[in-house]
Amino acid sequence: MAAAKALRRILDTLYLIGGIVASLFLIAILSIIVLQMLARWTGQVFPGATSYAGYCMAAASFFAFAYALNHGAHIRVSLFLSALGRFRWWGELWCFGMGTAISTWFAWYAIRGNQISHRWNELSQGLDATPIWIPQLSMSIGTVLLAIAFWDHLVRLIFTGSHGITTDLVDQSQGE
Repeated sequence: MAAAKALRRILDTLYLIGGIVASLFLIAILSIIVLQMLARWTGQVFPGATSYAGYCMAAASFFAFAYALNHGAHIRVSLFLSALGRFRWWGELWCFGMGTAISTWFAWYAIRGNQISHRWNELSQGLDATPIWIPQLSMSIGTVLLAIAFWDHLVRLIFTGSHGITTDLVDQSQGE
């Protein structure tokens, strides 16, 4: 039981770190936009600013996926699951099973794409000429985190009967 609690703490910390990293990338977007504005006002050029902001937006999205799933912030199918009545558990099992399979497949191919971009030394098409594997790395890490989160909730659902995703909003609607 102590091992399960330690694993739970590790996984929750991992999801929280993903959320924190996502928020740092949002701050980076703000910083890039402000720097681009300052450059424009002073007659300077900030080459690649748009590309860098796009990379940060993708990184923020992918790092936030697991955190958002763990906190019930993703689009939910609660109405459909509630309509299943006593078969709700089976519906949740199907949803988490599909989410787990798709996110694991996505993580596998994100990593493979990252490896190929690194091997071929691909560069971005913008003015920045960034090695494309660098911004792709955030996608790979984020999809792996999401796959881990889906596996976590699927296993919890199978062994405990509950997926463990709780938010105040979801808890209040189920309590009424």
